[in-house]
Amino acid sequence: MLRRIPPSFALAVLGFGAFLLALAPMFAWYVGPRMTRTPADINVTSVLTGRGSYFDIDAETTLHDRTITLTQRILGDVHAGAGHDAAVWDVSTTIDTPKTLPLKDPRRSLQWTVERWVSDRRTNLPVHCCGETPSFDADAFLKFPFDVRKQTYRWWDSTFGASVPMRYSSTAKVLGHEGYLFTGSVQPTRTATREVPGVIVGLPKQGQVLAEQWYSNARIALVVDQRTGEIIDVSIAPKVTLRQPGGKRDEVTLLRSERLAMTDSAHRVVVDRAVADSRMLRLVGTTLPATAAGVGAPLAAVGLAMLLIRGRSSLQPLEPPPGLATRTERVRSTRFAMRVRKS
Repeated sequence: MLRRIPPSFALAVLGFGAFLLALAPMFAWYVGPRMTRTPADINVTSVLTGRGSYFDIDAETTLHDRTITLTQRILGDVHAGAGHDAAVWDVSTTIDTPKTLPLKDPRRSLQWTVERWVSDRRTNLPVHCCGETPSFDADAFLKFPFDVRKQTYRWWDSTFGASVPMRYSSTAKVLGHEGYLFTGSVQPTRTATREVPGVIVGLPKQGQVLAEQWYSNARIALVVDQRTGEIIDVSIAPKVTLRQPGGKRDEVTLLRSERLAMTDSAHRVVVDRAVADSRMLRLVGTTLPATAAGVGAPLAAVGLAMLLIRGRSSLQPLEPPPGLATRTERVRSTRFAMRVRKS
């Protein structure tokens, strides 16, 4: 049967198998690594909510057991980071109370910060360019590096103004998608000074004082997608207080919550994005190379075998037809008889 197969077909099978074998390492070593890049064009909004306390300026007192909403908007600036292979993200973070949230105006929120974070698209490390503010130093912030490991990472806390060691704790599932859970904390630390009326910090006889602002975070919990490094769940317990200059105790609570966590709708957005990105990276980095190699090797072997068998068959002597063999024997017999008569 193999001898009847046209040589062009055998060559086609061999060529296609060789093509797939060449395609496998290209996917694994060229296409895959070029897809493991932090996206530069991003437009994402995350919302955390919880119960807690905050200082109401109008009432000049701390209100307790109220809803606190933290909203973080991330917008990528593709043009700014193009020359540095960097992801430039403009980040707007607001903290709202039930009174300020309906206003939808960050200028009237309880707290509003605007930052520009710049990171290397491959390593996730900071890149100090493109108008970065503040200058941060960490290997994890709004996302972790690709191919997350079970180790300790330095996560940047903007309120703290420094990196926080985030230690691997366990695996955790968010909406059925499994990720790595990292936990950390911030002990009470003085982070700034603020000029406030002395009466607020227990110094009624003084007009304005430079009160010390202290920050702590009892528990930071982040669930991270292992392949992409995207954060799919966030839970924090911030506390911001004011103390007298050189004071040892908190005089007023500006913000406190035992737990601010992502809303269900925010979970759905980040999990869907992480699942889609993870599948794409797995397809290009693992599935396609393995499939190309698994299919290409047998095809190349079959095509080569067909060519070798055809080559061997072409070198074997051809057997004469039965009729031709009989006539040849008759001629030989006649010649032999003639020789005998002559002798």
